[in-house]
Amino acid sequence: MKTVMFLTLLELFLHDTTAVLHTLKAFYTASSEVPDFPEFVAVAVVDGIQVEYYDSNIKRVTTKQDWMNKMTEVKDDFWEWQTEAAMYHQKWLKANTEVAKQRFNQTGGVHVYQLMHGCEWDDETNEVNGYRQYGYDGEDFLVLDMKAMTYVAPKPQAVFTKNQLNSDKARLEYQKYYLTHECVDWLRTFVNYGKSSLMRTDLPTVSLLQMSPSSRITCHATGFYPNRAVMFWRKDGEELQEDVDHGEILPNPDGSFQMSADLELPSGDWEKYDCVFQLAGVKEDIITRLEKREIKTNHVDHTNTIIGNVSGVLVVLALIIAGGGYLIRKRRTAKRPPSPVSDSGVEQSMLPNPSS
Repeated sequence: MKTVMFLTLLELFLHDTTAVLHTLKAFYTASSEVPDFPEFVAVAVVDGIQVEYYDSNIKRVTTKQDWMNKMTEVKDDFWEWQTEAAMYHQKWLKANTEVAKQRFNQTGGVHVYQLMHGCEWDDETNEVNGYRQYGYDGEDFLVLDMKAMTYVAPKPQAVFTKNQLNSDKARLEYQKYYLTHECVDWLRTFVNYGKSSLMRTDLPTVSLLQMSPSSRITCHATGFYPNRAVMFWRKDGEELQEDVDHGEILPNPDGSFQMSADLELPSGDWEKYDCVFQLAGVKEDIITRLEKREIKTNHVDHTNTIIGNVSGVLVVLALIIAGGGYLIRKRRTAKRPPSPVSDSGVEQSMLPNPSS
């Protein structure tokens, strides 16, 4: 049973790092019988940066970025509006947790019900897209297919809800409009107010790491921003397609990002290998040549002499928001919980606010 889920904000990019893709995502988590954790948490994230937070203990939406205070210029009662919406969602999700338990023939115990929705906008092509997904106890439950504009039910317990939602054509049309228009308008507003922070460029620290002399070699970059980056290994200047394990882009607690790429231990000619890191908006690649003396390790030899020390983390950490979080393993596909209390009318009320 997964009681704590991590938010891994995955953006999949090829080596064309020039596209500027902005995202607005809202995450809602209702839980039952989880010790020392609020029964409801709501988080809003813009371009991978947390901008709003609410939980059932503090009972108000707070900002995580100073520039978000400018939102009162757009709407005078912005924070009251957001808090009211968050409190509504708290009641809505709590009720849906009970519905989910009934669907799965459960009574008590630890359970987590989640919703994620949001949108993305390419500021070069103006292409937009949206997503809405539900999960229960860490697994897919209901996913909105934006192309077909229908819900898909990965679990048999979600079929009833799927059929009911798909039969409401008016609501589907509104959801499509919201996710591709209203949500995108808010995203553009957030990006405009926060551009000094969101549009900055921070270069990473790149390290070569190895657990033991016989283990894979990890090229690890941390502290970069934005999260539009790629990393790969080359041999003789040619990118390696085999013997390389590419890691995900993961957030750091300070708002920057980290990623890694593992290389199978070369049998020889180490000087032919190098690790390449590319960051959107930066013309020059960061190239780290594979040299044994540059590898940092925590391996101890037979004489108990420390050969090296670890200055980087071999296992990249996921961002833990509010002591818990939300697991999104795929881009534009999802996993989140069951139906609303009445399975119809309630869900429609969740849409107007992109950040709650």
